[in-house]
Amino acid sequence: MNAPHAMQVLRRPLPQAMIDFLRERFGDRFSQAGAVREHHGKDESPYPSMLPDAVVFAESTDDVVVVVNLCNEFNVPLIPYGAGSSLEGHILAIEGGITIDLSGMNKILSLNTEDSTVTVQAGLTRKQLNEQIRDSGLFFPIDPGADASLGGMSATRASGTNAVRYGTMRENVVNLTVVTAQGKVVRTARRARKSSAGYDLTRIFVGSEGTLGIITEVTVKLYPQPEAVSAAVCNFPTVHDAVQCVIQTIQLGVPIARVELMDQNAVIASNRYSKLTLRETPLLLFEFHGSQAGVKEQAETVQEIARDNNGMDFEWADRPEERTRLWTARHNAYFAGLQMRPGCKASTTDVCVPISRLAECIDTATKDLATASFPSTIVGHVGDGNFHVLMMLDPDSQAEWAESEKLNKKLVKQAIDADGTCTGEHGIGLHKIQFMSDEHGEDALDLMRSLKKAFDPNNILNPGKVIRLD
Repeated sequence: MNAPHAMQVLRRPLPQAMIDFLRERFGDRFSQAGAVREHHGKDESPYPSMLPDAVVFAESTDDVVVVVNLCNEFNVPLIPYGAGSSLEGHILAIEGGITIDLSGMNKILSLNTEDSTVTVQAGLTRKQLNEQIRDSGLFFPIDPGADASLGGMSATRASGTNAVRYGTMRENVVNLTVVTAQGKVVRTARRARKSSAGYDLTRIFVGSEGTLGIITEVTVKLYPQPEAVSAAVCNFPTVHDAVQCVIQTIQLGVPIARVELMDQNAVIASNRYSKLTLRETPLLLFEFHGSQAGVKEQAETVQEIARDNNGMDFEWADRPEERTRLWTARHNAYFAGLQMRPGCKASTTDVCVPISRLAECIDTATKDLATASFPSTIVGHVGDGNFHVLMMLDPDSQAEWAESEKLNKKLVKQAIDADGTCTGEHGIGLHKIQFMSDEHGEDALDLMRSLKKAFDPNNILNPGKVIRLD
């Protein structure tokens, strides 16, 4: 793989007839302004900006249908855009074309409290959703850190800090409304909690990263707000000790809601960035949900496991504001890491392995990163075997980029060899395409290519992402 600043951008001019139609149909919701294109041509990946030729701001499924039909007619690439928080180059317009911004589609369409489901437009973000349903006694638990849109979270099969208890988007999406590459509007399922009727179209689109269709509506599961919530910090002398504590906790079946790992560098960076006073050794952040008695029992069990693995006594964060401050700091670990090296460009990677193989994978990553020429941090949703490495690189150094890619490839190889995956939640985008064959094999990739060609024969939907068609 070339250095990110050396990637070529392939594009051709938009047909003037197409521009004229979009301008007439959408007015000021169609833009070719440089600043608007720049905003939609970059994400949190290490790649440089790759700008679309124009941006359309959609407000309805009908708007999306119009744009899809036009792009299909003129064979123009179309990239869906939610919050722009992706980490692997998902939204970059590597062949130019149109970006369709769904952030204005941010309404709750129906809240079904008796069934614990809600249907929303794809541009609604998870924070907006939880704020608007707060008085219902229910909440949506999937929490990838960034305030991502529900459509984007579905498209990347997102998860996050609560996945160990509540699962990922794969388990929590009930159905979708999708606009296909031919401009058809498809509802992938009904609202029943289970079905054996035909192919599971919902799961095909969840994780497809905008390459098979454009998600415009999402129905997700909701959960009762827990009676009691308590959070605790536990420090350990080594990352290995912390990970062993997690493994034993999961294997014992303790129903923790969250357990997050931060290595020493991540703790130091978070203290500086978020103005905290955490003890600067590797630590775990725990959160327990349930009844008062249940939370107490869970916490006592995990405290004993932690002590058996050289962990210190828990430091509790019982008040909501204390918990919010802790979890905000954890979610800001990415930005805290960037401050370790002002002016740097971050390259992030994540892998996920069976919980029994987690300690060895993190141990190897820790040893490798200790010899790197650039600073790094490790954080992880370790309760489900998923961890992230953040490498802070000199944006002008080809050597550092090559070194980071070598470490990334070694980490991914070890994960796949452990029967894990090259990405637990970031998705494939551009950066992880190179590992798809190693993980799935060519026969499985051929099936994926056949699916892509069947759903999107003209290859207009987010081309160049997830799989290579050639």
